Amino acid sequence: MRSAGAAEITDEALMTRYQRGDVQAFASLVTRHKKPIFNFVLRQIKASAPAEDLTQEVFLRIVESAHSFKHESRFSTWAYTIARNLCVDHLRKASYRRHPSLDQTEEAGEGRALGEQVPDLHPRASTERSAVSHEIQIKVVAAVEALPEEQREVFLLRQVADLPFQDIATITDTSENTVKSRMRYALERLQEALTDFEEYARALR
Repeated sequence: MRSAGAAEITDEALMTRYQRGDVQAFASLVTRHKKPIFNFVLRQIKASAPAEDLTQEVFLRIVESAHSFKHESRFSTWAYTIARNLCVDHLRKASYRRHPSLDQTEEAGEGRALGEQVPDLHPRASTERSAVSHEIQIKVVAAVEALPEEQREVFLLRQVADLPFQDIATITDTSENTVKSRMRYALERLQEALTDFEEYARALR
């Protein structure tokens, strides 16, 4: 979450400053976006060290292409398009390799397990719910891993990167309605994964 002060300076304004030679403006963009981009990349490729390398590559590409950013789209849309393309290339080249589970947090300790980033389905539940929270997270992670690729990508861009549907549509080169449909199907599958806990969760409300 950005502070009120930081929110006054948009990503696009910072990018304009960087294009004019303000190196500190780029540092601010890195500070603002490095962690969420890393988390997105990590959940896509499921391996910490390569995720760190690809995250660095994202910002290197931004530096190299800064002059081409015309402010016709949001900075975050541009950055995540770069991140997505790098992930696709990486997975294509390393498709034969076995990756760690999505539930494994990165070695640097900067992010959280994916299960921890899923919204609390029952925020009013008592602390008794903690007894099954870990098992729920495991089920959610497994369900996300089992999603069709297009649904999983939309889920990660929405839930991990916290991007609006319009931006996700641009990044994935599809319509906003298609993006919303993929997200809906993904959430339905996740809800099915939590079926075993519905009765328990209702009892805790």
